[in-house]
Amino acid sequence: MGDVRVLVLRAAGINCDEEVMHCWQLAGAKPTLMHVNRLAENPSILDEYTIVTIPGGFSYGDDIAAGQILAQRILLELEESFRSLIDRGGGLLGICNGFQILVKTGLLPGGDTGRDQVTVTYNDSAKFEARWVRLEVATEHCVFLTPGTCLELPIEHAEGKVVTASDTVVRRLEDADQIAVRYVDTEGRYDCYPANPNGSMAGIAGLVDPTGRIFGLMPHPDRHFDHTHHPCWTRRNPTGPPDGLTVFQKAVGHWSS
Repeated sequence: MGDVRVLVLRAAGINCDEEVMHCWQLAGAKPTLMHVNRLAENPSILDEYTIVTIPGGFSYGDDIAAGQILAQRILLELEESFRSLIDRGGGLLGICNGFQILVKTGLLPGGDTGRDQVTVTYNDSAKFEARWVRLEVATEHCVFLTPGTCLELPIEHAEGKVVTASDTVVRRLEDADQIAVRYVDTEGRYDCYPANPNGSMAGIAGLVDPTGRIFGLMPHPDRHFDHTHHPCWTRRNPTGPPDGLTVFQKAVGHWSS
């Protein structure tokens, strides 16, 4: 088993980088924290890494729209390097603001779905939502996820609603197995507030690209790496690792095998 080296990208306004670093370390990877300016100066640095992670926060103050400025920087300075990383078998993980960024670069959902077909916008509630949500893993080909499982993770965002250009795009994503995780209530419904906290179409909480190696989601796996993080931890009797940590462990298992 080889070392899995992870590059955790930071920029002005990113504020979840330390949690993401800790999760990768707990999962057995070797993460490095790097500012986007340094990577833009020398994109060949990516040749040393297997996975790039874009954490949550409010990059560049979410001016214009959430994640838009960092997305444009990536498109102008790093898109070719990111695509080369994927072409050689590497992965990309975007969490919350990182998910917004991957969508706005077009790296997600990728494939035949153009950058103008999917976006992430303001919550239907017109307010910042901070709550725990239940997620159904809806894909079988994402290397960060275990098919057939459910995850409980926290969300914190004002712009988390996934919107597609049409219902046809949603069906295309479903048919291609690219809806990675859905918000669901205990009865499996994905169209009810607050189980779906932002009004995302088809309950989409995260997407995966056709390779299965670019994954982004609005909820925070980096905030459930210990069982005591769960608000009901004193009443639960978990038998496995914390739900958020499984995302990082699954990736490390994939790339170290």
